[in-house]
Amino acid sequence: MITREVKIGNVVIGGSNPVMIQSMCAVKTYDVEKVVQQANLLYDAGAGLVRIAVDNPKDAAALPEIRRLTQTDARQVNLSVDLQENYRMAELAAPWVDKLRYNPGHLYHFEPSRPWQEKVQYIADVAQKNDCALRIGVNSGSVDPAKKDKFAPDDMLSPMLDSALEHAQFLDSIGFTRYCVSLKESDPYLTLEANRKFAAARPDVPLHLGVTEAGAPPIGIIKSRLALEKLLAEGIGATLRISLTVPADEKNLEVEAGKQLLEDVKAGRFTPENAWDPNGLNIISCPSCARVQNSRFVDLAEKIRTATAFAAQRKFTIAVMGCRVNGPGESDHADLGVWCGPECVNLKKKGQLVGRFSYDEIVDVIVNELRVASCELRE
Repeated sequence: MITREVKIGNVVIGGSNPVMIQSMCAVKTYDVEKVVQQANLLYDAGAGLVRIAVDNPKDAAALPEIRRLTQTDARQVNLSVDLQENYRMAELAAPWVDKLRYNPGHLYHFEPSRPWQEKVQYIADVAQKNDCALRIGVNSGSVDPAKKDKFAPDDMLSPMLDSALEHAQFLDSIGFTRYCVSLKESDPYLTLEANRKFAAARPDVPLHLGVTEAGAPPIGIIKSRLALEKLLAEGIGATLRISLTVPADEKNLEVEAGKQLLEDVKAGRFTPENAWDPNGLNIISCPSCARVQNSRFVDLAEKIRTATAFAAQRKFTIAVMGCRVNGPGESDHADLGVWCGPECVNLKKKGQLVGRFSYDEIVDVIVNELRVASCELRE
């Protein structure tokens, strides 16, 4: 599928260009030394774009130095900024990066009385002024509440698709076409369907592919491949990320997994459908980023995965989330939702808060809840 081309720094996606792999820094943005180290690690692994979270002026103030240290004779790292609640961070970040990603589902937080169209116009104007591309980043864990209200509570796909199509149409209407779109779900089959439907409706728009909160390897890689292999084989996708729950110093594994995926699709090697059982225990966990509030999150996700292995054949979903961006949404949708805060862990059961527990006790609490649920399923 030949889409329009979109220039991002020194690379171009879409058209007949190769699929670009990208990843995201998982250290605090204001820690310039660590961000530069990780950005260089990802670049050296083969990432064509490195994304950084910017939530406040302190984060934005670090960008000039990050930019300087990642633009050298040895490396020319293309940088993208991830905007969430405060869309006005765009103006502080744009002069130092090549792309802005905004989430339609979080625009309502800041200046709630202002129409979303005015906010997107502002972001587009800032991008245009600073030679930046845009990504409309729609995620199932943070869909625009106004969109969710239009559809049935169990319809995860329609609000995402409606939001992505609406924002794409709006950018077109104001004359800004230097953008791509992403529609990410933690379920690989919903990710597959959402991207197929968007591509059918808007074959001109480049898509960034990914399964959100895919989890730790190897299952996180398998779930990602089950969706992305098919899309790439159909000619859908201009850029991709394999989102994995791994320690910050191992984020290059995302890039390596992406490179292997592209090689395998080109060679006609595909993951068997039975490599992951959607009717078994499904552990969703985010890949971590600068917004993670406690560094123990990644280790906790692995402990939960290991401790719950006894229920591998049970149809049950546990979401282990590291921050506020998609944490509330994903934890609400899961049978058990773990949302990690700075000092404690919030546990939800089918969207209802069970309590707040320490990082040391939460694994035992989850195992007990899972055993109880397993007994109830057998009855």
